[in-house]
Amino acid sequence: MTQTPKRPVAAAIALVVKEDRILLVRRANRPDAGRWGFPGGKIDFGEPILAAAERELLEETGVNGQALRVITAVEALDEDEAGGGLRQHFILIGVLCRWLSGAPVAGDDALNTDWFSLAALKTGDLAMSLDVVKVASLAFDEMRVEQESV
Repeated sequence: MTQTPKRPVAAAIALVVKEDRILLVRRANRPDAGRWGFPGGKIDFGEPILAAAERELLEETGVNGQALRVITAVEALDEDEAGGGLRQHFILIGVLCRWLSGAPVAGDDALNTDWFSLAALKTGDLAMSLDVVKVASLAFDEMRVEQESV
């Protein structure tokens, strides 16, 4: 019997910069349960990436944002803790978003949500998903460029 090969799952993450802070959620589910990362989730079949980022942002935080453009992609590997190998492979597509309205409230699969400065992220005091500081730095740089062009 032929088994369908496993493939990475595409997900959108919303990189929302408001003034000098970026929005993060503390994940409730695998991968990275309990760690801080960007709001986001799986892209539905036929759903545009930017629309997925806006939808996931609203579902996880109650924040309305305008997706501007894709600025990066990173990987997340969900390893079986019992040594059974790789459970899931995610490709996280980072979408720069402009905050429109709403105060963040944890919803969907988020335990907490809050705004953080880049300096606070760099202290290492938070348990974060891989590449959060690198992606946040990129988002701050890209938002500066966006604001200068307006």
